[in-house]
Amino acid sequence: MTAPVRFPRFFVTSPAPCPYLPGRSERKVFTELKGPHADSLNDALGRIGFRRSQTVAYRPSCLDCSACISVRVVADEFVPSGTQKRLIKRNSDLVATVCRPWSTSEQFELLQRYLAVRHPEGGMTSMDEVDFADMVEHTPVTSYVVEYREPSEDGVTPGRLVGACLTDRQCDGLSMIYSFYDPHHERQGLGTYIILDHISRAREMDLSYVYLGYWVEGSPRMQYKVRFRPMEKLGRTGWERFSTEEQERLIASAVASPRAAGDLGGTGGKDGVPSITG
Repeated sequence: MTAPVRFPRFFVTSPAPCPYLPGRSERKVFTELKGPHADSLNDALGRIGFRRSQTVAYRPSCLDCSACISVRVVADEFVPSGTQKRLIKRNSDLVATVCRPWSTSEQFELLQRYLAVRHPEGGMTSMDEVDFADMVEHTPVTSYVVEYREPSEDGVTPGRLVGACLTDRQCDGLSMIYSFYDPHHERQGLGTYIILDHISRAREMDLSYVYLGYWVEGSPRMQYKVRFRPMEKLGRTGWERFSTEEQERLIASAVASPRAAGDLGGTGGKDGVPSITG
């Protein structure tokens, strides 16, 4: 006899202020990831718009809003724009290393510098080193941290850490859980480069997608995500591709955004360490 299938139990949070759209509230539905089938459950939930935070998978379930849309880059068809090609060339000397999901003081210090400049009002600014360790290390699924370092002077000693990304490997793609970088570095476009590198990694691993979390039209801090083509969004009938015209319009809007001059490579709120209690 086969063991009975155990479906996960889902819970709903209490409404809280939305971190992206003023005057609106957010609510999440979530379930716990645990046991020997955590990877397969995370894969299945990821395909229907869930994101992982530590040992929890969650997605927005707001009462009066559906602005948060799951998006993913079609990695095996991705063609970089001229700007993205130049960015790849300019940062090709960075040394990227896949590390086990184990936090370091160097990573935490980099995160603090990133948050202080990019998200000074965000909830993650109150994180201490223990919180950061929980974020990185409490994972029941296949995860790792990709570190990006400057070339070392002697070729032996690791160079200065300038970027990092906590990443889940799913059966059909890479899910970028949280990325951050040195906001004061003279290199421009580090956050975008981290995404471009993940697209390249997905292709090398024969994975079809790079999951970027939630995109919110009208939220300037989320508009960097639409610059990667082709891109798919999750709708009522499943994943569908942005039309060329729609994505060109959104990219033009993102370029005109007050935040467009910055390099918004990190994610927060619904894509960071959400509050699941309540």
